[in-house]
Amino acid sequence: MDRLLDRVRILRPLRHRDFRFLWTGMTASLIGDGIFLVSLAWQVYELSNTPTALSIVGIAITVPQIIFLLLGGVVSDRFDRRRVMIAADSLRMVSVAILGVLSLAGALELWHIIIVAAAFGAGTAFFGPAFDAIVPQLVPGTDLNQANSLDQFIRPAAARMIGPAIGGWLIAAWGGRVGNAFLIDALTFLVSIVCVFLMKSRAVERAPEEGRTNAFHDIREGFRFVRSRVWLWGTLLAATLAYLIFWGPSEVLLPFLVKNQLGGTARDLGFVFALGGVGAMFAAIVMGNREMPRRHITFMYGVWTVSTLAVAGYGLARFPWQAMVASFIFNALEGAGTIVWATTKGRLVPGRLLGRVSSFDWFISIGLIPVSFALTGPVAAVFGVRETLVGAGVLGGIVTLAFLFIPGMRDLERTGVLAKATGEDDIALGFPSTPLEGPMIPAAFAEPVSVVPAVPDPALDTAP
Repeated sequence: MDRLLDRVRILRPLRHRDFRFLWTGMTASLIGDGIFLVSLAWQVYELSNTPTALSIVGIAITVPQIIFLLLGGVVSDRFDRRRVMIAADSLRMVSVAILGVLSLAGALELWHIIIVAAAFGAGTAFFGPAFDAIVPQLVPGTDLNQANSLDQFIRPAAARMIGPAIGGWLIAAWGGRVGNAFLIDALTFLVSIVCVFLMKSRAVERAPEEGRTNAFHDIREGFRFVRSRVWLWGTLLAATLAYLIFWGPSEVLLPFLVKNQLGGTARDLGFVFALGGVGAMFAAIVMGNREMPRRHITFMYGVWTVSTLAVAGYGLARFPWQAMVASFIFNALEGAGTIVWATTKGRLVPGRLLGRVSSFDWFISIGLIPVSFALTGPVAAVFGVRETLVGAGVLGGIVTLAFLFIPGMRDLERTGVLAKATGEDDIALGFPSTPLEGPMIPAAFAEPVSVVPAVPDPALDTAP
């Protein structure tokens, strides 16, 4: 087994016991999320067959998430991140179970979905920053790129391929009834809770004076850190504007397009999402077996620009298989850029600030998504579903690329600071430090990143 983990580099983080538990629980809950993705869209369109209805549900999920994200970051930096994740998953499990019971009872109405969706979004606001911040505690810096790649492999595999395919099949098998699919999603959260519970408790290291500060002070400290770094605030602002443009159209109009204009079924919608998962899995495997390029910022913005342009492919599709191809391209390139982003953030943000910075990442990036959902229905009514999707892809791509050229955005590439930060705090966390190997694709952007080898700790034992 150890030889396999050494040969297949994307699997190296699985040598660490607690990361294995985290990965297992995450896999189960993400499969449930994929079931939920198809089930929620299909249920809403069964109750009200208009894009505006799903837009309202999207707003209900994202607004509480935005409201509680900054608090979620503070909580994840102050308390045991494992317990924060368990509490958040418990809230989401109960929320989805309520949907299932109401649906099976034939009593589900749109306002029920809106209320439950709000509770689900609030739970995600606490889970997301805690998850982002705990991963660098579980693996050494030299395995962080592989850990992020493995995350980006299983996330689309489960949430965009296996889960949606199962969800579409379950709905079809039960004659279009959605309630049982919601209950199965709730069970996957229970699996995640058990796995996280089995992980070792890890206290967050804080300076003595930090114990006397309040939540607002902690938020301001995180904000000052983000504001002082162009690569952070610039990328978050770029994501905010790009998501404003394409998120609502792609999330709301794609299911509507498949169901009403492409003549597709729930199974077809599931496979559109599933092919996106295949694309993201492919990108994760490739990226996980390579290392960070020196021009990582250029690479990140390059693939994100092209992936956003792929959203236009939804509007150009005339058959479900064409929407599947567009989904494959979008998710593959978006996933490749996300791996680079997560690794850069994990290496360069101090551990005691990582929860707050991750919450700012989520908060700023998705801050305008409710507006995107709110605008999608009216814009599509004026310009048409297809035209809205094409316009969102093209305009979103242009906006994303523009941020690559703001002053200071690529300074990290010129200084090589990312390579120097690769092994930061590894020895303190009990991990050995090893040099990076090989360039990341594409070769046009890549140069090997070298680090000074450190002496491994012979006493380290990563066995369970």
